[in-house]
Amino acid sequence: MQDTSGALGRFLIGAGVTLVIVGLLLVWGRFVRLGSLPGDFTWSGRGWMVSFPLATCIVISIILTIVLNLVSKRP
Repeated sequence: MQDTSGALGRFLIGAGVTLVIVGLLLVWGRFVRLGSLPGDFTWSGRGWMVSFPLATCIVISIILTIVLNLVSKRP
């Protein structure tokens, strides 16, 4: 039973770290210019707007990959 509680604990820590990072990105996203990086595409017209944040998605993916790899390292 100890092995499952240890795995659950590591999962919860990883999920908590991920939520903190996502929360910080949401709070400081405008300061870091997330959503308006070079490579983010926006088209607009009369009464409509389409946004495709390609560069922002790549940056967030790299950050989450690094964090999750650091958290999930097993001895």
